[in-house]
Order: sequence, then C-alpha cells, then structure tokens
Amino acid sequence: MGKFIIKNTNTGIKFDLKAANGEVIATSEIYNSEASCRNGIDSVMRNAPIAPVENQTVEGFEVQKHPKFEVYTDKAGEFRFRLKARNGEIIAVSEGYKALASCMNGIESVKKNAVDAPIEKVE
Repeated sequence: MGKFIIKNTNTGIKFDLKAANGEVIATSEIYNSEASCRNGIDSVMRNAPIAPVENQTVEGFEVQKHPKFEVYTDKAGEFRFRLKARNGEIIAVSEGYKALASCMNGIESVKKNAVDAPIEKVE
C-alpha cells in the first residue's frame, strides 16, 4: 500500500505519494498551509481513481474532461504526467520517464495507491 508524505520545504509545505516500494510516484505543488496541502491530498484521493488518461504525445489525441491525467513530453524528451482536478487545477505531477509504458505504469500506480493511502507528516 502506498502513502502520502507531507513535508515542509524552504518555501512552504508539499506532499509526495509513495508506492509500496518507497518510490515517489506523484508530487504536489508547494502549499502555504498544511490544511491546503491536506485538501490537495483529498483531491488526489477523489480524482485519481476516476480520471481518464489524455495522451498528448500522440497526434490527434482525444481531449478528455476533467478530472484527467495528461501525459506529455518535457523539454528533455521524457514522458511525464500531471493529474488535473475537476476545476482544471494541477494537483499532482510525476517525475520524468524514459519510456511511455513506464509513465503509464506510474499513472496506474497513482490510481491504485491514492485511494486509501494513509497520510504521514514528517518533520
């Protein structure tokens, strides 16, 4: 089972969603408060399991409604995803993946792990 880890940064507070193996599979933006960060986690828990995948790396991709996972390539040519909530706000992002299949596996891992993941705060 995965878990959400809340931690302070130099500029605020953020969360990481970690898979059972300890790998970070999604990261949040920087929030101003722990309450806002926890709202972001709640949004990921609600939206990830029902979000379709919009693969923007293929020509003529089908645009999906929010919430959704957007798959894209970054400037380094790596595959990444971002999870957008119903309102279109980005609520979680991935690391870069060399292969599209790995990126898709990351999305499946978020869908599976986010639903009932415990939340842990580290100091």
